[in-house]
Amino acid sequence: MIVGVTPDALLTTARLSLRLHREGDLERLMAVYSRPDVARFLLEEPWTPESGAAHLERRLARTGLDEPDGALALVVEREGTVIGSVSVWRTEQERRTVELGWTFDPAHGGLGYATEAVTATLQLAFERHGAHRAVAQMDARNDASARLAQRLGMRQEAHFRRDFWSKGEWTDTLVFAMLASDRAAS
Repeated sequence: MIVGVTPDALLTTARLSLRLHREGDLERLMAVYSRPDVARFLLEEPWTPESGAAHLERRLARTGLDEPDGALALVVEREGTVIGSVSVWRTEQERRTVELGWTFDPAHGGLGYATEAVTATLQLAFERHGAHRAVAQMDARNDASARLAQRLGMRQEAHFRRDFWSKGEWTDTLVFAMLASDRAAS
């Protein structure tokens, strides 16, 4: 799935570029993350200019998986337009486990971009960084993310009932996972 690496992008696929965040990304990220329908399933409230700047500052520091506590935050671009983001971070160095998260602009949904971007990110984690296991946890009401995890070949391993207090209510959590050997078998 990874087509290559360019000076501007960490990963390129047939239709997308995945690159590190830049200071100039705030306006476009705000357009996505400030939407109540997007933030509904995220851990944080819709972004404000102040909170968005703080979130971007943290993402600017997430530049690689080489360290034991490594994290990589990538912007997903289509023809120069930011359409989402994908993050991957180490949760257990010894056991080579990573966790993934993703958020995409609903205006670009249904076209396979999320599948393409997260597939490339999984490939990077497994093949270049030696991950053994990748996990994705999500709000159980987020049907689109659950379907994406299934399309990626991830298996649903858990459904925790009302285990997380989020935005004034108890929510369920779904846990999906994939092993490096699962990718080789598909």
